[in-house]
Amino acid sequence: MRAVLVTNPGDLVVADIARPTPGPYQALVKTEVAALCNSTDSKLIDGHFPGLDRYPLVLGHENAGIVCEVGPKVRSFKPGDRVIGAMVFNFEEPELASGWGGFCEYTLVHDHDAMVADGVADAEHGWFESFEIQRRVDADIPPEEAALLCTWREVYGGIGDFNLTPKDKVLIFGAGPVGLSFVRFCKLLGMRWVGLVDPLQHKRERARAMGADAVFAPDEFKAEAAKLAGSLDAVIDAVGNEEIINGALPLIRLGGTIGVYGVLAAPALTLCKASGPYNFNLIVHQWPTRWREREAQEPLCRWIREGQLKASQFVTHTFPVEQIREAFEAVRSGEVVKCLITF
Repeated sequence: MRAVLVTNPGDLVVADIARPTPGPYQALVKTEVAALCNSTDSKLIDGHFPGLDRYPLVLGHENAGIVCEVGPKVRSFKPGDRVIGAMVFNFEEPELASGWGGFCEYTLVHDHDAMVADGVADAEHGWFESFEIQRRVDADIPPEEAALLCTWREVYGGIGDFNLTPKDKVLIFGAGPVGLSFVRFCKLLGMRWVGLVDPLQHKRERARAMGADAVFAPDEFKAEAAKLAGSLDAVIDAVGNEEIINGALPLIRLGGTIGVYGVLAAPALTLCKASGPYNFNLIVHQWPTRWREREAQEPLCRWIREGQLKASQFVTHTFPVEQIREAFEAVRSGEVVKCLITF
């Protein structure tokens, strides 16, 4: 089967590898479409993701596909089901490492609920916490939206982790898929003011189209910052940057929140706390909260059915898997908001 491999940092290839064989609690999935995670996948390609540094590794963790075979103890999936978040952790070729292994023509989902019910949801039996969010989606959810649910569920969960409420006034830094998802969800949840800062005009225009009350280029925001000082309930850093975090301190009210979404690049974080209120919350969301992801799927699918949440609001590029290098070049250029890969 075709799979996307990072052979060494910076080297990306499409290779033919053995198709995985489903175990007792696994289902084999034929991939329909996958989505690039601009930040995580780029870090894996460059060799900068903590703890994943063995090569060659098989890339990818956002996808949708159709179940074509199930193991004997699987109860939550059946052939023909559309599922999301399929991965491969162990390959037939032992030299292959897994960068979650979702960019494969065939992948695996694990029946988390059956493993829990049978008392085998533990490391001894090969259980991993990401199995909890490998879920079936209803047939009326198109594959493109289904694949984007992998990002959307995490962001929706982040809103809960950051304790945001409809009365809040929120500013978001960064208009990648995560930042734009925060914009869209905050507006759909009725937050009273949502602003966004990003250097790229085409991304600011998307944020405005998604309902942002105000959008700013970084230079423009320098003048606006004084007007917003001390008035924001929350600032969300959707980039993972110490300068953004410190710049947010004078913007938030007493008891306000700075929410950092994603893996911080630097090993240490220095806070210039004198520029902020005496009391504030700093919440760093570097890994998804799985139970929130599971709960997010229902309201997100409702928005999809209502036409309020669409893949077309985010997807700017689609490439066949054979053009994976061109896809990542487009991501690095800044042209891409969200990119889909077809198999």
